[in-house]
Amino acid sequence: MDYRDYYQILGVSKQASTDEIKKAYRKLARKYHPDVNQGDKVAEDTFKNINEAHEVLSDPDKRRKYDQFGSEWQRFERAGGQAQDFNWAQWGAPGGAARTVTAEEFEQMFGGGGGGGFSDFFEMVFGRGARGAGGYGANPGAGRAARGQDIEQGVAITLEEAFHGAARELQWSDGRIMKARIPRGVKTGSKVRLSGKGQPGPGGQAGDLFLKITVQPHDRLRRKGDDLYVNVPVDIFTALLGGKADVAGIDKTVKLSIPAETANGKQIRLRGLGMPRLRKPEERGDLYARIKIEMPEALSAAEKQLLEQWRTLRDNQ
Repeated sequence: MDYRDYYQILGVSKQASTDEIKKAYRKLARKYHPDVNQGDKVAEDTFKNINEAHEVLSDPDKRRKYDQFGSEWQRFERAGGQAQDFNWAQWGAPGGAARTVTAEEFEQMFGGGGGGGFSDFFEMVFGRGARGAGGYGANPGAGRAARGQDIEQGVAITLEEAFHGAARELQWSDGRIMKARIPRGVKTGSKVRLSGKGQPGPGGQAGDLFLKITVQPHDRLRRKGDDLYVNVPVDIFTALLGGKADVAGIDKTVKLSIPAETANGKQIRLRGLGMPRLRKPEERGDLYARIKIEMPEALSAAEKQLLEQWRTLRDNQ
């Protein structure tokens, strides 16, 4: 087995800063976390590799040792050396006597691919005692305390739930059940943070759970920011002469006064009847009523005669 390129696993350069490594690790960990890829063995293995790479590259001492080891190993390979002849012992736990491992020992160490949270590669280079608390499958009692992973979970809600607020009960694969409250005014793309409800931290505090909201389309109402838009059908006589029309909003129906000679498609604003504002739910956006004039059908002969008279009157003006 060749040595693991931890920089390549995290997708960073060898000159990457600690912040760049941390950012890359968090992004990949969220993507491949077992809780969001249940039953996906490839994602689980990738997640372990990501944690192992972060365990080394986020620790200055381990990173320095890994950089030195990687350079030596690559030189050894280019010189035509075989993996089983490389002097692994000098890179193991402190205090070990340097010697060259046999082919059988090498196969025993690397042939199985590693069944624990860290690979045999990691344990041979840094020793079993080097396991930190940040890796997947690591011993929670060993090393420094570490904050748990943040988790992102998608949640779909209706427009009415976005207006009134909603509650969801979430159950994880390990049997944990938690109740989440979604505030009024959330939009598609809003994230609701539940502090301390993410992945438990080995020896440290748990990460956070982020609910990523998707508001489903409504059959009547269209949302734009905190404003709502609705089509209001009116007959041609109301549009021409004025009158009243019912407008069904998100929470109530109101009477709208239609001015005489209202054009088709005209929008009339109803203040304060839109969605609650997320940060100030006592305030609301507006509701825009778009007038849709409905033409009469199946005209009678008398109606047609009246329309002809009207046309003649208009033409003679």
